[in-house]
Formats: sequence, C-alpha cells, structure tokens
Amino acid sequence: MIDWNEDQKLFRNTIEDLGPVLSDGHIEADQNGEFSRPKWDKLAASGLFGLPFDERFGGLGQDVPTTMYVLEGLGHANRDGGLSFSASTHLASTGTPLNRFGKPAVKERLLPAVCAGELIGAHAITEPDFGSDAMSMQTTAVADGDHYILNGNKAFVSNGPIADLIVVYARTDTAGTANGISAFLVERNTPGLSFGTPMKKMGLRSSPLCELFLDNAHVPAENMLGRPGNGFLVLDHVMKREILYGFAINLGEMQHRLEETIRYARERKQFGSPIGSFQAVQHRVVDMLISTENSRRWLYETGRKLALGKDVTTDVAITKLIVSEAALATALHTVSVFGGYGYMAEYGFEKDVRNAVAGTIYSGTTEIQKSRIAAMLGLG
Repeated sequence: MIDWNEDQKLFRNTIEDLGPVLSDGHIEADQNGEFSRPKWDKLAASGLFGLPFDERFGGLGQDVPTTMYVLEGLGHANRDGGLSFSASTHLASTGTPLNRFGKPAVKERLLPAVCAGELIGAHAITEPDFGSDAMSMQTTAVADGDHYILNGNKAFVSNGPIADLIVVYARTDTAGTANGISAFLVERNTPGLSFGTPMKKMGLRSSPLCELFLDNAHVPAENMLGRPGNGFLVLDHVMKREILYGFAINLGEMQHRLEETIRYARERKQFGSPIGSFQAVQHRVVDMLISTENSRRWLYETGRKLALGKDVTTDVAITKLIVSEAALATALHTVSVFGGYGYMAEYGFEKDVRNAVAGTIYSGTTEIQKSRIAAMLGLG
C-alpha cells in the first residue's frame, strides 16, 4: 500500500474536517431530492475540484492516487452520498477531459472556473434507446463553418439540472464505428440546448439527474475535445478516472459503515451479551472487513498503475466489479446487523443500500465488466 506523505494527509484531513457540515440534513436531502449549493461551495473552497488539474489553471497538480485518497476521505466523512457523487462527476467527467483534451484558449477560459467549482460540470453519453451500446448513439454533430450543429437527446445526465458545462458525445461519422464519435463542451446558454425536469430515482437523490435535448444547437468548433472521431479516446481516458474517483468515495463509505457496525456490535446487547459475540454477526463484520480491504487494494494498485502509464483496461474492469458489488454487500450487512434500526430511514443505512445499487449499474454494469474482462482473455 501507498505510504502517504504529510501534504497528502493534509489534503485529506481538510476534506474530512468538512464532514459534519456536509452531512448536516443528509436524510432530508435524500428524501426531498435536494442538491445543496452551499455545501458545494464548501467543497469548492477546500480546493477539491482543482486537485488533479494543472496548477496554471488554478489546480493543485496532484496525481491520480492522491486524488483518490482525498476522495476516499470525502466518502468516509460525508453522509450525503449524492453530493459526493456530483463532486466526482464534476471532477472526472468534465474537468478531466477539459484538462487533457481542451484547446488552449478554451482551457484558459473555462478550466479555472471548473477548478474553483464556480462552473458545475456534467457529461452526456447515454441515450434513451442506447445505454451500454454507446457506438450506436444517434446524437449527431455536423460541421458548419466554425461551428458544429448538434441534434439528439441524452438520458440520465448526472448533474444535468445544475450543470453549467456539459461534455456531450455525438456521432460525427458512420454509426457503429469507434472512430465515428466526437466529444464537445456544450455550455448551458447554448441556443438549442434544453433540459428535462429532474428525474426521481432510487438512490443518490441529492445528485440531480435529467434528460438533455439538442435541437440544432450551435457549438463552436473549438469546443471539440481532441480531434474529430476521437470521442472514444476521450471517453476511455475519462472512464478510467470516473471509476477510480467515484469508487474511492465508495471505499470511504464502506470504511465508515465498517467502523459503525463494529461499534454497534460491541455496544448492542441481546440475551445478556453484545451481539458481536454471536457468530452470525461476527461473520458479517469479517466479510465487511475483507470486502473493504480487497476493494482498497484493487483501487490503489490500479490507480498507481494508471499514474505510471501502464495499461489498466482489465484492472479497471475488475476494480469496478469488485468495489461496486462490495459496496452493496457491505451496505446490506450493516442494515442486517443494525436490524430494525438499520431498516429505519432516520439512521441513513437503508439509504446507503439504495445508493450502492447504482454503483452496479453506472459506468458499465457488473455484466458489462465481466464481458470486458472475458474479451481481454480472448474469449470473444
């Protein structure tokens, strides 16, 4: 495991210290589906949103493992899982491609505000009829002088209702080909861009989500990320970090649940003994510990390899599969150990179960990850 230095620990402690403020009212935020801009601004003031980006644009220039370490601290301290998810989406899905693939003038104009959290980012890939089959997307981008004209609609756009800047993936060439997709930065005030109403969902309710519509939306050509047809290169770069950043947060949440479950198992008594003395409870807690530590090893080893420039295609798929399933399993174990209290909304653990279900779906379902791993083994 990585031996974190004092600067890295300071970054993390700064985030963890915000835990009580960020967690305040998290049950109500979940029940009402409310995103908190004041809490977002607290995260922005901490420097979190600039952590992995170039210093000349207001970032802190930290590497992938350090960013993951700090985000793990966010997950450990903050009980508002939707807020954490929105933060991860902003970092990975908007800031990351802008920092890596944006044109110099566009980076100068937009990246400082992204690092400062003044602009909120989102990205739009999924379409109503095409989820995991991204190569078949129907949203189009047609060159028109110094602009591209975008038409189509996107589904399940995380941060959509609050986003100022959206990375939209659209077809610039033949459908069904890997080099037929390009990525564009679309600003909220773009004529022809509109948003659906926020969608109600099972979990992560304080992270707003909606549909996005493009009706002859004129986007400056300079807002294309990378070159025409490089959308899947952009997406691959983004998705690796989206998985590592987002599930580092989940790791922190798992660690929190483990600590709370151990504490409760020691204090709660039944039949004259702490419930932690019962083998059935012990086994659940041990399973939680093993799942959490296994997730930690996969996350940070994959993050380390990515930072070294190694091929982590299979590693990321395995990591995503392991951590997403472990997050759900540990959330269920916590509810079971807490019993009736775990099932009650006021304790927040049933919310963790609902949030964790999403992790087995977004960024590629469990089944998609297994198919990807099989393909890397030459199994078709």
